[in-house]
Amino acid sequence: MEAPLEEIEFLARSTNRVEILQLLATRPHTRGELAAATGASQATLGRILEDFAERSWVRREGGKHVATATGALVADGIDDLVAVLETEAKLRDVVAYLPTAELGFDLRRLADATVTVPSRPRPSAPLQRVLDGMERATTLRAFSHTLNEQSLATARERVTAGKQTFEAVLSTSAIEALTTDGQLWTQLRALADHDDAAIRVSREEVPLSVTVADGTVYLLVRDEGGILRASIDTDDPVVHEWATERFSDCWERATPFDPTAFDR
Repeated sequence: MEAPLEEIEFLARSTNRVEILQLLATRPHTRGELAAATGASQATLGRILEDFAERSWVRREGGKHVATATGALVADGIDDLVAVLETEAKLRDVVAYLPTAELGFDLRRLADATVTVPSRPRPSAPLQRVLDGMERATTLRAFSHTLNEQSLATARERVTAGKQTFEAVLSTSAIEALTTDGQLWTQLRALADHDDAAIRVSREEVPLSVTVADGTVYLLVRDEGGILRASIDTDDPVVHEWATERFSDCWERATPFDPTAFDR
């Protein structure tokens, strides 16, 4: 294992090495082109190209340098590692709250995701990110252990205006929480009565809070105390497929919302 780690260290000690190998993996370059692209001096380029040639990562063809098959393989591996580390850095502050056991996809699918966390000037930024997505969507599906006032109001407004279809699977505890507020309970019942809305109740606890707004998946991340820590949204097709299938599964196992079953 020591030799591969030494090669990783060799590359990591110089951004020029990484950049030059990646450039040569895309197409042949002259030394002048490499210098212009990287800003490296001719002396630095000479040392790097010599080191690469010794490892059989690069060969010379006429007046240009080109990556060998193994050189291209290493360059691809660097790209993958950089992508993994970029994703890790993005999720580092929220990973403690991620329900990873419930996520049926590789976390690398979140490479292009937007992670929104609360800040002092914008404590509600994660929720607002989801609300903005809801307001733009024509089709909304959600499964969740909670339904907050703002999301309920946004869905009702969009559905009533004929701008959105709404389907949701809510846990029993989420609906019971709404029964304690007369205004919210009235809004939920009015939403459920609309032809373009359908709500089902899960007798099982729903461990996630996921909203699928057209092609975008929004995941609300909370801590053990229920405090909202982040929202994560992505257009990744694999995540979208997972969320859609998970919603369908929840929908099939849930029962139609019957307000009288919650009347006290």
